[in-house]
Amino acid sequence: MRHEAIDESTRPSYPRGFRLRRGWNWGWLGLLYTSFYMCRYNLSLANPEISREFGFSREQVGQIISAALLAYAFGQIINGVLADRLGGKRAMLIGAAGTVVMNLCFGAASFLGMLGLFVAIRALDGYLQSFGAPGMVKINTAWFARRERGRFSGIFGFMINLGRFGIFTLGPALLAGFSVWGLLQVPPLHWRWLFWVPSVICAVVAVAVAIWVKETPEQAGYPGVIPDTSPASPLRETAPAGADVRAGFREVLLTIATKPVVWITALAYACTGAVRQAVDQWFPRYMQDLYHVDLRSPEFQFLAFLIPFMASTGSLLAGYLSDTVFKGRRAPVAALLYFLETSIILLAAQFHGVTAAIVFLVLISFTANSTHSILGSAAPMDIGGRRMSGFALGLINSFQYFGGSLAGMLLGRLLDRDLGNYFYFMAPFGLIGGLLMLTARGKFSHTPPAVGATRT
Repeated sequence: MRHEAIDESTRPSYPRGFRLRRGWNWGWLGLLYTSFYMCRYNLSLANPEISREFGFSREQVGQIISAALLAYAFGQIINGVLADRLGGKRAMLIGAAGTVVMNLCFGAASFLGMLGLFVAIRALDGYLQSFGAPGMVKINTAWFARRERGRFSGIFGFMINLGRFGIFTLGPALLAGFSVWGLLQVPPLHWRWLFWVPSVICAVVAVAVAIWVKETPEQAGYPGVIPDTSPASPLRETAPAGADVRAGFREVLLTIATKPVVWITALAYACTGAVRQAVDQWFPRYMQDLYHVDLRSPEFQFLAFLIPFMASTGSLLAGYLSDTVFKGRRAPVAALLYFLETSIILLAAQFHGVTAAIVFLVLISFTANSTHSILGSAAPMDIGGRRMSGFALGLINSFQYFGGSLAGMLLGRLLDRDLGNYFYFMAPFGLIGGLLMLTARGKFSHTPPAVGATRT
C-alpha cells in the first residue's frame, strides 16, 4: 500500500509503527558510530603515554594525528561517492571492519614503537573510518523528512559525544585498573588496551547493524513515507515504493560539486574542524602537561563528562533551533555560533588555572559541536537528498578534517614551543567560519519549486 506524501511545511504524520521502527534503526546506527568514536579518540588518552614510552615530542605525536585526519578527509570525498553507489549500510560495515582491524594493529605496534608504523596504521584507520559518516547520513536521509533533519543532526552529535564520553570514562579506568562489582579486579593495563577494547565493542555492534538495520523505509515495509524534496532530486516528489537510493558517479559529481553553497559550507566546516580537533585531540594532554591533572582525578573526570555533555546539548539545541525558529535555515545559526565561539576563545587565552581551563574548554566544545552537527549532517542532507547525501556529506565533511589536520602536527609544534599557544591557535578559525556563513545566507534552497508530477 502506498502512503500519502507528506507536506513538509507541517508536522509529519506517520503510519503506525513507523517511528518505532525508525528509532530501532537509528539506535543501532548511532551505537555503531559511537563505537567508531571510541576507536578514534582513544589516541588522545594514549598521547602522553606514547610520548613517555618512546620519547616522541608533541609534534611527532601530532604527525600521527595529522595523518589520520588527512586520510579521513580524503576518504570522505572518495567514500562519499562510494556510499552513494554501494549504499549506506554496506559503507558503514566496511568502515566498522576496517577500524576494528586497524585498532588491533595499532595496539600491537606498541611492541615495535616505530613512529612511521604508528603513522601508517592510523592513516589507514582514518581512511577506513571515513566510510562511517557518509553511510550513516545516507541511511538517515531516507528515514527523516527535511524539517526533522536538524533534530536528527542533534542526535547525531549526541551519539558522537556518547562515544567520547565512553572512551574518556573507560580509558582512564583501563590505565588505572578497576574492579567489576567487587568480584573481579582488573590491574592497570598498558595503553595498547585503549585500542583493543574499543575494537571489540565496535565489532559486536557491527554485527547487530548487519542483522537489524534497513537502508530505507521501503525496505522496512513503509513505502513512500519520506519525500525527497532536495534540490539535487531530479523529481521533487515522494519516492515510489522500493525507490533506489543509489546514484552513479557522474550524476553525483556533476550535481553536488557544481553547487557554490557546497564549497562555502565546506570551507566554514574546515574552521569547525580546526577548533574541534584542537580540543578533542589535545585537551587531556594540555591539562596534564600544564596543570598536572591526573586522568583519574575528579577535575579531569568532571571535564571528561562536561565536554561531551555540553557538546551534545549544543548539537541538540542548534539542530532544534535551525528546524523551528529558523525554519530549516542552517547558515544564520552557524554564523551566530562561530562569532560566539571566537569571543569565548579569546577570553580563554586571558585566564589561567584549572577551573578556568575547564570552563572555557567546555564552552568551546559547546559551540564547535553545535556547528559540527548542523553543517556536518543537516546541511548535506538538505543539499544531497536521499540519492546524493553520501557525497554531499563526504565532500563537506572532508574539509572539517582538512582543517582539523592543522590541529595535529602544526598545533603540536606550537605546543612544543609554548603551551600558551593553545587557545590562540583556535581563535582565527571561529572568525573566518562566521564570515563564511554570512555569505551563505540565502544560498541554501529550502523549498524548491515543484518539478514534474505534482505531489498529492
